[in-house]
Amino acid sequence: MNPAQILAHFDRISDAPNTIPRLRRFIFDLAVRGKLLEQDPRDEPASELLKRIQEEKTRLVTTGEIKTLETFEPVKVHEIPFTIPSGWEVIRMGWLARKLGAGSTPLGGKSVYQSEGVPFLRSQNVHDDGLRLDDVVLISRSIHERMSGTHVQHNDMLLNITGASIGRCALIPSNFVEGNVSQHVAIIRLFLSDIRQFIHLSLTSPFFQKVIDDVQVGVSREGLSMQRLRLFPMLLPPLAEQHRIVAKVNELMALCDRLEAAQTERESQRERLTASSLQRLNQPAEESSAFREHARFALDHLPRLTTRPEHIQELRQTILNLAVRGQLVPQDPNDEPASELLKRIQAEKVRLVKEGKIKKERPLPDIGESSVLFDLPDGWSWVRLGDLSQLVTSGSRDWAKFYSGEGAIFVRMGNLSRSSYRLRLDNIQRVKPPTDSEGARTKLEEGDILISITGEVGLLGLVPAGFGDAYINQHTCLVRPMSPLRNRYLPELFRSPFAQNQFNEPQRGIKNSFRLTDVTQLVVPLPPLAEQHRIVAKVDELMALCDRLEAQLTTAQTESRRLLEAVLHEALSLRSEPEQAVAM
Repeated sequence: MNPAQILAHFDRISDAPNTIPRLRRFIFDLAVRGKLLEQDPRDEPASELLKRIQEEKTRLVTTGEIKTLETFEPVKVHEIPFTIPSGWEVIRMGWLARKLGAGSTPLGGKSVYQSEGVPFLRSQNVHDDGLRLDDVVLISRSIHERMSGTHVQHNDMLLNITGASIGRCALIPSNFVEGNVSQHVAIIRLFLSDIRQFIHLSLTSPFFQKVIDDVQVGVSREGLSMQRLRLFPMLLPPLAEQHRIVAKVNELMALCDRLEAAQTERESQRERLTASSLQRLNQPAEESSAFREHARFALDHLPRLTTRPEHIQELRQTILNLAVRGQLVPQDPNDEPASELLKRIQAEKVRLVKEGKIKKERPLPDIGESSVLFDLPDGWSWVRLGDLSQLVTSGSRDWAKFYSGEGAIFVRMGNLSRSSYRLRLDNIQRVKPPTDSEGARTKLEEGDILISITGEVGLLGLVPAGFGDAYINQHTCLVRPMSPLRNRYLPELFRSPFAQNQFNEPQRGIKNSFRLTDVTQLVVPLPPLAEQHRIVAKVDELMALCDRLEAQLTTAQTESRRLLEAVLHEALSLRSEPEQAVAM
């Protein structure tokens, strides 16, 4: 693999999910396949290395340091699904290991841990990059000596064989004096210590991690047995090539470290810029012209501020926040102020009461200073939702007996949404209520706003044109605005952070719920009617832009992923070989 090739494409591939971890895995995969470096025909082949190992094994048997040598079946071709490079060998792990066994539990278990003594290494101490001893426990020397079969030496490898950390493998450093291991860790001690760095690299590679995962016992993934570990097929390059591979992997891991640090810093800068811009937009400055200039700059540079899906969601909330504060579109002094709109609404209410079409309402409480969270632009007014509505009610109970396979739509909480007022109609219930049913008062009309009032309060829906006959259940509130307000300003308001914060305030009874009086007393920042239409149009425009940004982000990530795959594929082409024995 050419590091310059990765660097040349890094800016484009770094947006792909998990780029650096994938590069690390790929480097290890190339290494164990013999694809990381060119082979040198002058290297002494690995077959000579096997002869030296055999000589060492014979010597140890002669001196009585080990028992009779175990024999192993040759590795079959299906166990190594790629071409073995020239000069390499493949052999069972047990053939290479002088000692291969799991640790044990000291008599007394955790009760024998103490503040001084010999390190007792557990799975949490074993990591691919080495031992981590910050939380190591200690056992007494006497217990350590009694557990003589699991002493750790400085040339050993430790492999986790159970639990979530199975497969993690650590080299014991040369300055490690003594230690013991738990039953969750295996000791691997090779006949020839010169090969342990490459064997460690192999065990931590994707290929061997898959082997480890495949041979775990049972559905419950109980762990890796020593017998299965002994049968692992281990690839063995010439010793000189092993050293070159290990050095190259270390070089490329250092490159990945630098790339990861650069990526982290770049993302951190983007995060700071995005957070700063959105925070400033959500907390307008006192000087309106300066704030408008900042808002214009931020909205003009949305693509640079949105590099992750959560950024776009934050941006949507910011747009709505600006809308209800009167900061999204400029005010027009020629607009009829909201106070005049309220007078017309009140006059219409009086007329409807006289005609018996609506009931006379009780006066709503005045809006106190605690409810006024920001200054309104000229021409706007603070008002309670009940003063803007001709009907605020909830559905009735006992609708289940009217359920039917056809008939009117029965809107339930599952049809409402948190961040949108578009009804979700992928799963609807239908009803056939009798004509004299009490629930008839909740028959929906075009423009009705629906709000969940029990459990997850503040879910929304807006009844569209041509919806047909429909009703609601008792967990949903129906808000029917007065005719001048049958536009989408109120629905946009209700999905803004300002309104959602009001939904989240009351805690009634055992679970979060809203009474109808809570709904009528919701505080509304009301713009002039003409400005309402401009706000809705601008929200539509900017939400469409957010949709395009989301699509672009998805496309960019897909392209980055494809480019990463192409760069990696160029370095390695996976091919299965004809079945044959590949080891002695």
